[in-house]
Amino acid sequence: MSKPPHPWWKSATVYQIYPASFLDANGDGTGDLAGIIAKLDYLKDLGVDVIWLSPIYRSPLADMGYDISDYEDIDSRYGTLEDWDRLLEGAHARGMKLIKNDPKRDWYIWRPGRVVDGEELPPNNWKSVFQAVVPSLLLLRTSDCATGSAWERDSASGEYYLHLYVPKQPDLNWDNPVVRSAVWDVMRFWVRRGCDGFRMDVINCISKTDGLPDAPLVDHTQYYQPASMYFANGPQVHKYIKQMHAEVLSHHDLITVGETPFTHEASELAAYVLPQNRELNMVFHFELMDIDSPSESPLLRKPWTLGEFKEIIGRWQKFMRDDGFWNAVFLENHDHARSVSRFGNDSAQWRAASAKMLAILQITQTGTLYVYQGQELGIKNFPRTWGIEEYNDWNASPHAGFTTGTPWMRVNDDYREWNAEQQISDETSVHAFWKRALKVRKAHDVLVGRSSYVPCTHFVLTQLTLPPFISICISASTPAIPLILTPAHAKIYGAFVMLLETHEQVFAYTRNYGSTSALVLLNFKQGMVEVDLGEAIGGVAGYTLVLGNYENEAIGLEEKVTLSEYEGRVYVREALLN
Repeated sequence: MSKPPHPWWKSATVYQIYPASFLDANGDGTGDLAGIIAKLDYLKDLGVDVIWLSPIYRSPLADMGYDISDYEDIDSRYGTLEDWDRLLEGAHARGMKLIKNDPKRDWYIWRPGRVVDGEELPPNNWKSVFQAVVPSLLLLRTSDCATGSAWERDSASGEYYLHLYVPKQPDLNWDNPVVRSAVWDVMRFWVRRGCDGFRMDVINCISKTDGLPDAPLVDHTQYYQPASMYFANGPQVHKYIKQMHAEVLSHHDLITVGETPFTHEASELAAYVLPQNRELNMVFHFELMDIDSPSESPLLRKPWTLGEFKEIIGRWQKFMRDDGFWNAVFLENHDHARSVSRFGNDSAQWRAASAKMLAILQITQTGTLYVYQGQELGIKNFPRTWGIEEYNDWNASPHAGFTTGTPWMRVNDDYREWNAEQQISDETSVHAFWKRALKVRKAHDVLVGRSSYVPCTHFVLTQLTLPPFISICISASTPAIPLILTPAHAKIYGAFVMLLETHEQVFAYTRNYGSTSALVLLNFKQGMVEVDLGEAIGGVAGYTLVLGNYENEAIGLEEKVTLSEYEGRVYVREALLN
């Protein structure tokens, strides 16, 4: 029997859950696995294929669960391994998959301090990532990085260990083969328990530059300096990921996505993804997420233009397609602001329309689609003084239906009017639109290429977090599928062609697959706008509207199109016969 030309995960919709803030089933104020189980039907009905869980391992919670004390157990705040088994069974029964996010001294990176002008200092001048990138988060997430150094002194030995993030997250020494073997064992443990894949946190930071040299001086007001040029995309990173693939990933039908911060260079990112390299299926890169943030902090804001936005998306949509590069398509997650507040308009008048328009943007891109909990409801940002990982707003009851107890943080003030229960019963809601949009995406090969084989049934995605963080996705349901794609296979997914490139208000593009074309029109601003398509799309005859956020499903297509505020439309045309 011939093998399928491309894997199931390319047409999948992945839904990210931050367990602590999803749903609390036992009334202790913290979300848990039982709460996720209770909402499996909700996720299935929405159109989700894969569930991605942020870390649920046993943890002291110095960094909201990303600091792991036991990789083979569930933190009691979230439940038990038996609860995990029930979640996995429930997800698989509904056709969904699931993916997830020590005393040995030589497992970590140790160095003696150095003496400068009679004062003992850490081994180098590397600044902690939380100090270098998000200093204002320190009060929210940890108080351990007061010095700013990425090193912590051990009083017993007098030496320092490296922690790029917080002191309770010492970086593993991946150069030690015993450490790598232990990582493979942890991954196999979760595979045996039915995990369908892994999302790998900062996977590009597992190898450091030899000698751990001082970072260049870029901030003359500080001793400790940002050092990502020496700890990201290091000399052995691809060797170790290839070994991971050979030892674990290649033996299963997996979805693997790696997080690759500090990296915008396309060639560096491609090395992790190109099928012939046998590493990962895709990566989260953050060029689009960095569009409105200065380099010194993602919590600060700088102006962005639609031209910049379009250029970034268009470039990555076309990047190395014939070589098999694959995108992870996302607009928000647990580390970034809500997309409707960031790229749309979260005012009462335009919140729903702009959230739907952004949904159209996502479902019409090539790549595996990622939706963060609450995005399907158009949840907007909290005030800037609140934490990032807010609750899902389930209904209008106290605490938005999240818990019957005292929640670990407050819910959005608008939860009585803006919640899942209210939207599920409203055919014009953002939730209803996301359901329809996902069905349209899956129904049209031109939007997300589709093979003739029957896709696997539901998966569970586990986030495996290892210092510095890893998460991985694994399939236990079907035989392994080789990741090598030929150029011909790579081309079967709808090609992306930008239209109206210099237009400051409209994002327009076509997708082409075989004899079918799709036209996408998105108005990103408040104010109606007319666009002249002219000859840009080879004539307008034959196009049918398949999705729009203004409920005008009967509208036709003419060469001159008027779009209302934050309006989005998707037209599809089969080949015209002469």
